[in-house]
Amino acid sequence: MLVGRTLLFVPGDRPDRIGKAIGSAADAVAVDLEDAVAPSDRAAARASVLDAVRACEPRPNLFLRVNPIDGADFADDLATATQLRTHLAGVLLPKAESADQIHRLDDLLGGGPAVLPIVETARGVLAAPEIAAASPRVATLLFGTLDLAADLGVTPTVEGRELLHARSQVVLATAAAGLPGPLDGPHAALDDTDGLVRASALARELGFSGKIVLHPRQLEPVRAAFAPTTEELARAREIVEAGRGARGAFRLADGTFVDAPVLRRAAALLEAQP
Repeated sequence: MLVGRTLLFVPGDRPDRIGKAIGSAADAVAVDLEDAVAPSDRAAARASVLDAVRACEPRPNLFLRVNPIDGADFADDLATATQLRTHLAGVLLPKAESADQIHRLDDLLGGGPAVLPIVETARGVLAAPEIAAASPRVATLLFGTLDLAADLGVTPTVEGRELLHARSQVVLATAAAGLPGPLDGPHAALDDTDGLVRASALARELGFSGKIVLHPRQLEPVRAAFAPTTEELARAREIVEAGRGARGAFRLADGTFVDAPVLRRAAALLEAQP
């Protein structure tokens, strides 16, 4: 998968942190020119990003989060992305609300980088199926927990009941488009490791494939939470082995009935392992 289980965000106005993030153990890194940077600092941040990224050893999964496509900063952000084209795996588009926005970004990029739309408004959730299927360059969707909670007037919790329907909509949209599972939004309480692990486990149960992280110390808890357990892998191997040469449905030694969808899921679980 292009992104992996952990996508580490780093502020674009902190060149000292950009180098550390790029050299970190994160599966992917997103340099942020949007919410992490004050509007008055964005011009300086773009210059810092150019210098910091070019000074680092290239990494395959580096992304740039630009500002919304209809915003005042978008054109300059896109120019920065274009200058870094050979360094970037893709562009994160916040406030994605329509397939038309993805088509416009596709045309402006002119080929090359992948697109990761961030679904973080009510309009975006309702349009998620069209956004996910808008372009072959859409790698998956990102779920914007904090912005969506603000849009809906709810308080995000670890359990996530207040956003359950929206999360499920985004998972369904990516699956319907044939994409890898979406990435869940961040757990903002950096010192709450227990909450981070619980939130990650719940997101995985819904079909998310990974999570945005805001600090390197969140990487290992998230990666572990999204990894299959030893028991799950053992069961998958049992299913795949028992299914070799089987015609149609079959039974395991414990009497469990297995048909084609269960076999496909077990095989996919094993194939996804490093």
